[in-house]
Amino acid sequence: MMQRWNRKKPHFPILILLFILFIVFTILYNELNIQQINEDPDPVSRNQRASITYVKPNLAKRASEVLDRFSTCNSTREYSWRRIEWIDPSPNLGRGRVDGESCDVFSGKWVFDNRSHPLYGESECPYMSDQLACHKHGRSDLGYQYWRWQPHDCDLKRWNVKEMWEKLRGKRLMFVGDSLNRGQWISMVCLLQSVISADKRSMSPNAELTIFRAEEYNATVEFLWAPLLVESNSDDPVNHRLADRIIRPDSVIRHSSRWEHADILVFNSYLWWRQGPVKLLWSDEENGACEELDGLGAMELAMGAWADWVASKVDPRKKRVFFATMSPTHLWSREWAPGTEGNCYNEKTPINSEGYWGSGSDLPTMRMVDKVLARLRTKVSVLNITQPSEYRKDGHPSIYRKFWETLRPEQLANPASYSDCIHWCLPGVPDVWNEFLFHFL
Repeated sequence: MMQRWNRKKPHFPILILLFILFIVFTILYNELNIQQINEDPDPVSRNQRASITYVKPNLAKRASEVLDRFSTCNSTREYSWRRIEWIDPSPNLGRGRVDGESCDVFSGKWVFDNRSHPLYGESECPYMSDQLACHKHGRSDLGYQYWRWQPHDCDLKRWNVKEMWEKLRGKRLMFVGDSLNRGQWISMVCLLQSVISADKRSMSPNAELTIFRAEEYNATVEFLWAPLLVESNSDDPVNHRLADRIIRPDSVIRHSSRWEHADILVFNSYLWWRQGPVKLLWSDEENGACEELDGLGAMELAMGAWADWVASKVDPRKKRVFFATMSPTHLWSREWAPGTEGNCYNEKTPINSEGYWGSGSDLPTMRMVDKVLARLRTKVSVLNITQPSEYRKDGHPSIYRKFWETLRPEQLANPASYSDCIHWCLPGVPDVWNEFLFHFL
């Protein structure tokens, strides 16, 4: 019996040794994986990377036809893993982000100020949009007009209409983007028009490119409808509500031919990428076959094509380019008032929680945009409108705007169901975006 026991005894140290080796191997393997993830945060798998091809964007005369609202895809296939290839500007250039100055004017709070604000009256601006004229359409509480942005550690440059016109003398200021950027353009026109006599100013009819002219200063303030930056089937400023969103992910040429001669450009793009998958019709596609990609991925392609134009065409000594970050929405009141199930309807004061961030502002999208803008360095200045605007749940039109479609009885019985919690009343939040622009020009 003793001999048999002695023969089995040596097995225990071997099992313990094997167990220890297994634990060590597992730890080393996990650490190696973590290191690889940290070194390369791109979630694309190795197999997918092997199939990636790079496309040079914005090649003249590449596409056979211009996209419009009647364009369709003959077929749809999976995404082919094409990426946009664009060259970084000179590495010797510094970072061109306005939020890198000694004082961050985008970090601050809203201060009620009914002495200096609003900067103009809603009824005094003949170019006001019915979509944004909240008082005209029944909003009786005017507190949303009296809030002034106060940075924490410095002062925002005080708006001066004469000084702004001198900055614009002999120049073209152009806003390029979607309806939120159009709201900022209308705000700028309303801020500027009061000192120009009626016979010395004019506004062109609403079109893809709309132009406000001031003869005295030989200057224009323009808006170009380009909600996705690249060419798309939604480039009609009026008829753009379509079942499928189709873009040419590798070309901004159609739009850049209009914006390239502007002296100051203010771009935006965000909300249109949040409306589901996007169809990609590459410029070299001859059979009308589209690919389908999620909104974030499609936006990254479009930003690459736009960045290629900026990197290759913009001289910061001659042209100023700004990119406005995402404009937040306030669609769920439970995010700032837990336990409630409303939205921006009937909200009358800003959110006073420092650093509040709602679900309407997508962090992965912001990180992607920040990565692109960082590569452009001094070519682009960033207007970081997101955090200041996050606090302004009270600044949206909600039900106080013109609606072009007839509202149903069940909607009228529930105002929150048809409230616009995306756009902004004027005077209001977009005026501060333009104060930021004035501050940095």
